[in-house]
Amino acid sequence: MATRVFINLPVADLAKSKEFYTSFGWTLNQNFSNDDAGAITISDTIHLMILTHEHYSRFTDKPIADTHSTSAVINAIGLEESAHVDALVEQAVAAGAVEAAPQDLGFMRSRSFADPDGHTWEIMWMDPIAETGDWAAVQAKYGEQQPA
Repeated sequence: MATRVFINLPVADLAKSKEFYTSFGWTLNQNFSNDDAGAITISDTIHLMILTHEHYSRFTDKPIADTHSTSAVINAIGLEESAHVDALVEQAVAAGAVEAAPQDLGFMRSRSFADPDGHTWEIMWMDPIAETGDWAAVQAKYGEQQPA
């Protein structure tokens, strides 16, 4: 079964958010973007909808979280190459993101940032050996590191 992920985020300044997310290679899909929303393609199967607060409020009765001071969700994106983690996060920081502390377990590493609205993104890479669950092979390659 094919699966696609659609992440919906409220943003205070739609134009600024469109510029931010496209600055590091994610693309704006004009077919599903307007004055209320921006459709951002992250990959063939992962999509981000950035919505004005007014438009976002049409989908929920809950108040919109102030993600500058509270954590609502961590959006984690896995990349195929470790070096790509650094490139994407450095581009996001150059575009105005605030970086959090990196994590490096050898077999898995990540760097995180908050977008202009405070939404948290974790950009990570995992060695394909670790993805198999063969921790003996992981320990042989990286030492006694354990998965979280």
